[in-house]
Amino acid sequence: MVNIVPNNIQLEDDRTGMTVSILKRAFLDNLFYVQAKFPKIATKNDYYMALAYTVRDRLVNRWLNTERTYIEKAPRTVVYLSAEFLLGPHLGNNLISLGLYNVAKQAIEELGLNLADLLEQEEEPGLGNGGLGRLAACYIDSLATLEIPAIGYGIRYEYGIFDQQIKDGWQVEITDKWLQYGNPWEVARPEASLEVKFGGHTETYTDEFDRYRVRWVPYKVVKGVPYDTPILGFQANTANTLRLWKAEAPESFDFEAFNKGDYFGAVHEKSDSENITKVLYPNDESYQGKQLRLEQQYFFVSCSLQDAIRLMKLQNLAPERFHEQYAIQLNDTHPTIAVAALMRLLLDEYGFDWDRAWNITTNTFAYTNHTLLPEALERWPLEMFGNLLPRHLEIIYEINRRFLDRVRIKFPDEIDRLRRMSIIDESGERYIRMAHLACIGSHAINGVAELHSELLKKTILHDFYEMYPEKFTNVTNGVTPRRFIVLSNPRLANLITDRIGDGWIKNLDELRKLENFIEDSGFRQEFAGVKRAVKRDLAEQIRDNYGIDIDPDSLFDIQAKRIHEYKRQHLNALHIITLYNRLKADPNLDITPRTFLFGGKAAPGYYMAKLIIKLINSIADVVNHDPDIRGRLKVVFLKDYNVKFAQRIYPAADLSEQISTAGKEASGTGNMKFSMNGALTIGTLDGANIEIREEVGAENFFLFGLTAEQVLALKASGYNPRDYYESNPELKLAIDRLDSGFFSRGDGDLFRPLLDALMYQDDYLVLADYASYVECQDRVGQAYRDSDRWTRMSILNVDRMGKFSSDRSIREYLQKIWKVPPVEIQVPEYTQSNGDIKLSF
Repeated sequence: MVNIVPNNIQLEDDRTGMTVSILKRAFLDNLFYVQAKFPKIATKNDYYMALAYTVRDRLVNRWLNTERTYIEKAPRTVVYLSAEFLLGPHLGNNLISLGLYNVAKQAIEELGLNLADLLEQEEEPGLGNGGLGRLAACYIDSLATLEIPAIGYGIRYEYGIFDQQIKDGWQVEITDKWLQYGNPWEVARPEASLEVKFGGHTETYTDEFDRYRVRWVPYKVVKGVPYDTPILGFQANTANTLRLWKAEAPESFDFEAFNKGDYFGAVHEKSDSENITKVLYPNDESYQGKQLRLEQQYFFVSCSLQDAIRLMKLQNLAPERFHEQYAIQLNDTHPTIAVAALMRLLLDEYGFDWDRAWNITTNTFAYTNHTLLPEALERWPLEMFGNLLPRHLEIIYEINRRFLDRVRIKFPDEIDRLRRMSIIDESGERYIRMAHLACIGSHAINGVAELHSELLKKTILHDFYEMYPEKFTNVTNGVTPRRFIVLSNPRLANLITDRIGDGWIKNLDELRKLENFIEDSGFRQEFAGVKRAVKRDLAEQIRDNYGIDIDPDSLFDIQAKRIHEYKRQHLNALHIITLYNRLKADPNLDITPRTFLFGGKAAPGYYMAKLIIKLINSIADVVNHDPDIRGRLKVVFLKDYNVKFAQRIYPAADLSEQISTAGKEASGTGNMKFSMNGALTIGTLDGANIEIREEVGAENFFLFGLTAEQVLALKASGYNPRDYYESNPELKLAIDRLDSGFFSRGDGDLFRPLLDALMYQDDYLVLADYASYVECQDRVGQAYRDSDRWTRMSILNVDRMGKFSSDRSIREYLQKIWKVPPVEIQVPEYTQSNGDIKLSF
């Protein structure tokens, strides 16, 4: 028994109570004492902040007891290293995890406020670009829900992924000031700050034991300040930590420079250091941009590894047990410098010999590959890397030398294989290939869908598969149903729970019980009613924000994802033009009314993706205002697509567009979120589409297009896209109308770069798949007319999505790679004895 506080504290006080009356009192207390506002002058943001602090108070007990348990028991721990964590808003998710959503809703309403308004007020932490960062967020949610000891490490970008505006149809990037009003969910830990070195040179010396040693003498030192956010598991006492690093100068102000009148110089070091974590993914087309990205990656990796060792010291564990204590997952190549960074710490700071340090390192790391695009595998110019991280370059040279010696032994006389597998790419300007370092320095390598993992072994990582076949495995991605059904689609969640109970929220396989109700016409009507209500909500929002009226009874055909040529939003656009052309030829044509909704951001330096956004908006301008169409087609590009907005999009979709070129999408996770909300998929046999189709049934999936094998064969045979243009009248008319300026106010040159890429190169086989896609879309339109059949198909998509929970993914990582058991967290109970409050564990 530990004496904690005197007896003037209530047993269920304003910081821990879970009743409506206590929440109301706590909310008003936080408004007054934390926000320093009273209702007459409070803003909506003040109300949101007061509620956020009220909810955070109820997390802290679980959070600190989780940390205490980990320190005392020192369990093996998952460390998830990711340059992106696209978390989404915290408030709603935490209310659901705490089981407080309805209680908080009632409390807020009794105070004359609206919970939905306060949820809307939260600024989204835009700390990721898309699927990679959102996957990391789903995984840390599942790790906590499954009671797995874990830490997420990343970067606290001051400015996240840009806010997107659309001006004259073009994307315009606006600074994402997600921290402008503060972040109530994080706690700064300046006392745990660490130093990170950059630049300089190395020196060799002999230590007191006559051993050869290397000392790194840096050019500059940056301070890493941790900011911690609790990640609470659903209906669990486990609240793991997401620790994000902010860069600061060791000294923020140079008084000597200031006193000499050098006012810029007085703050220059502070500004230069803080640039490292200023913005997510600076444009890396310039040398300076590339260097800043490398600085970002090394900065957060160095901080994280040093922090992990610091935690081991608190647990009285020696550094040689590092690989026993931690299972570190490299989320793509961004954190791969960790392999060299850990080696440096073990060699230079702790004096291990090479073999011992290498054994620890390779048994610590595992690598997840997220791309089949060779151009997306990170490479760093050798000179830049050496200037920034001279000691790490020496270590990489030694890793490479020893590795190539092993390659020579296993594959004698294969000189070209040595060139292909070397960490150093020496064809032209020399580069360091980070995927190669990840493969060599990790004990496990996984893809993120069955097809993706097989293609990795056959294509971009084929040499490494032949070298290390035992390292390769697959873990298909998953998404958390807590955010993407319970929070996003409460009507559907309530309908499911009414029929089968709430066990499905933690065990998504229980959705299979819905199959017992497929022949229940009442259930089908309720299910269809839920879908229509959600569509009506989205239609109202689009009318209010865009001034466009859309029909909730039309087929909502949605493609929402990052804009990229391989994701083929322009194939979708060609289909819209085709439908438009059919209606222009016959205005009385009987077609299924459709609303085409697009969402997604293009990378700031990716002109072709930006041109695709302009194309979609230009088509919308024509289609939405042509009287011949009579509202049967509507096209809307939804600006600033993010997690918060995605939570409205997924539940409203009838048709999910997953139309990437087969063999190009690693997995996809949007496809899962759409399906588990009842959308039917139109897609190629790419990424996780294959597994979704296997689970939901081929009859409940609209398949089109070439397979990955056919794509490779067609390209090998000499693919000529113009042949498809010449042989398909509808395709020719669609292309010709674009070429003529019909959709660009007479400007025939506007879309010329896009058309030239399609007609003369077509890397992603848009024209080759066009006919199959249009024919498949015709089948979609016919199927939608039979509303009862469509509803059955929709229910079966929800019913059969158990495999695609991130909980299942995490269990597979635990079984195949991490080998980390769960740890139960005990929440202390307050008891009263002899006038004192005591805390028992």
